[in-house]
Amino acid sequence: MKNNLLLLCCLMATGLFAQTAKTGDEILGVWITGTGKGKVEIFKKGDHYHGKIVWLKEPLNPKTNMPKTDLNHPNKTLHTRPLVGLQNLWGFSYKGDNTWGDGHIYDPNNGNEYKCVITMKDKNNIHVRGFLGIALIGRTDSWTRSKL
Repeated sequence: MKNNLLLLCCLMATGLFAQTAKTGDEILGVWITGTGKGKVEIFKKGDHYHGKIVWLKEPLNPKTNMPKTDLNHPNKTLHTRPLVGLQNLWGFSYKGDNTWGDGHIYDPNNGNEYKCVITMKDKNNIHVRGFLGIALIGRTDSWTRSKL
């Protein structure tokens, strides 16, 4: 009887975990980029997931001692917007199987926008793949969940 109760509790706990894993919300939080030079907060608005830069290792422009701005954006009118607070991920929807797709990523280092897929490897690690056209032609960056 005791073993049956223990088995039932384990099955219920597993079922509850599987149910929450299907929502897609486990990606929410702050993530450290692969270089460690930035942190991006992934948040949910409506049914979509987005991200914004919330921290930079070097937040100030060394020449001006002012906050770094989006100097590489092709639209020169946006060159004065600060990088901290900049939304660089948008439009993701949860596709199941620990994958978020249909989104885009903006790289302020080169001013380019890419289609993007995010895959969660475990609760503290995601792979962010930006690409042009098809996902086979692109680059993957591994991000780690921030403790803070």
